[in-house]
Amino acid sequence: MDVSKREYEVLCLIAHEFTAPQIADKLCISTHTVKSHKKNICLKFGVKNGAGMVRKAFEKGILKTTPSYIVETA
Repeated sequence: MDVSKREYEVLCLIAHEFTAPQIADKLCISTHTVKSHKKNICLKFGVKNGAGMVRKAFEKGILKTTPSYIVETA
């Protein structure tokens, strides 16, 4: 259940309740790309939505705490 670096960044931002447009802006990617990453994570984790992604990531130890450099707003 490996996730790429970018998928990990998207997952961290989802865990902090960022929206797809906010994630796109923060990571300098398109909202379409964010949605693609979310879809890929859902497929890898066998879940249906963001809540499932976050739950599964914590269960598997992929997320323990989110690195501050990812969620800083400045």
